Amino acid sequence: MLLTIAAFVVALGLLIAVHEYGHYRVAVACGVKVLRFSVGFGRPLLRWQPKGSSTEFVIGAFPLGGYVRMLDEREAPVEPHERHLAFNTQPLKARAAIVAAGPLANLLLAVLLYSVVNWNGVQEPKAVLASPVAGSIAHSAGLRGGELVERAALGSDELEDVRSFEDLRWLLTRSALEGDRARLEVRPQGSSSVRELVLDMSTIDSREADAQLFRKIGILGPWTRPVLGEVMPEGAAARAGLRQGDVVLRIGATDVVDGQQLRELIRQSVKGSAAVTQPWRIERGGQTLMVDVTPEPQTDQGATVGRIGAYVGTPPEFVTVDYGFFEGAWAGVVKTWDVSVLTLRMMGRMVIGEASLKNLSGPLTIADYAGRSASMGISQYLVFLALISVSLGVLNLLPLPVLDGGHLMYYLWEGVTGKGVSDAWMERLQRGGVAVLILMMSIALFNDVTRLFG
Repeated sequence: MLLTIAAFVVALGLLIAVHEYGHYRVAVACGVKVLRFSVGFGRPLLRWQPKGSSTEFVIGAFPLGGYVRMLDEREAPVEPHERHLAFNTQPLKARAAIVAAGPLANLLLAVLLYSVVNWNGVQEPKAVLASPVAGSIAHSAGLRGGELVERAALGSDELEDVRSFEDLRWLLTRSALEGDRARLEVRPQGSSSVRELVLDMSTIDSREADAQLFRKIGILGPWTRPVLGEVMPEGAAARAGLRQGDVVLRIGATDVVDGQQLRELIRQSVKGSAAVTQPWRIERGGQTLMVDVTPEPQTDQGATVGRIGAYVGTPPEFVTVDYGFFEGAWAGVVKTWDVSVLTLRMMGRMVIGEASLKNLSGPLTIADYAGRSASMGISQYLVFLALISVSLGVLNLLPLPVLDGGHLMYYLWEGVTGKGVSDAWMERLQRGGVAVLILMMSIALFNDVTRLFG
């Protein structure tokens, strides 16, 4: 819990500070007087003003946001000798640059974070596939488990090297959300030849892009050995006499080839709401044993599944993924661009009803992922920060009046018509923007509560 809170606070503080610093730095460069730079809202917890500076720096009690307050005739009277320092008196290009600088700072931060991870190198699972879910897209395409994915592409794009399972997961995510096919060049286990397979994602409704997405695709994780790990003292595995280190060879009449298949067979060991007892053939200390196992029926995502109270499967084989300086920096740019485009497409699909509003996440989910990524190591936490930084940058560029994108929309109107938006229309648009933003936040918070506590 403490790690989750700390990781969440650090993430919010960094991303908000970078966003506001973008506004601040460009405002100062354009000759605008900045009165206050605040990370957080509400009662100031900490404030200071550097010697010789006109800017007061503040850390507020409520951390979900921040602001840069500039000298502006629309907010308070301005002395005649300082009028040239006011935001509202600046040329259109300068005002647009100041407003756009915040979101762009977040996108640049994402590029930097992705680049640092690429330069530093990260341990990721090798792209060897586990047994696909029966009847899934991967199963229908001919995958059976144990295949090494060497290259892959989206649609008609050129095949590119797959460095790790995370590379493959990202490509499959894009393929499913865009409704395009994924082409995989795989090398079956024990074979020296490769073959190309096509996963047709057009059968996936983008409105169903949820936590079950990869179950529908059929690729849930990398290949692992069908070995039992830690066994819970009061679980079904312990009651059946199973032990840590047991290798599962067969369940019922089905041979077990990997950890993913073993997990699926355990999940399916139910009939209605009752568990089904099945004979397991296991290997223990070089000997083959037969054990009857009765899983415990539990509810998962509204369905009844079997659980045995034991860790299933060994850790997958890992590879070190790293890049040279220029290659890593360019990969950071490409990843930031891809995530930005995918985020915009998903938002657009949610607006027109082609994607579920369940994809919206709020502060509770972000805090949960912050804690999880931090517990996995610095590289995973940096990737999490980059993803949230992209989301923050893209969100603020949306043409909602209360966001930076809304102000840029006003400036576009001013540039086309030669006059600014009237005060009456400004007020109406601001009210509408606030209403939309509150609605989005309410849906995101509802999704958080449902996802974490439902």
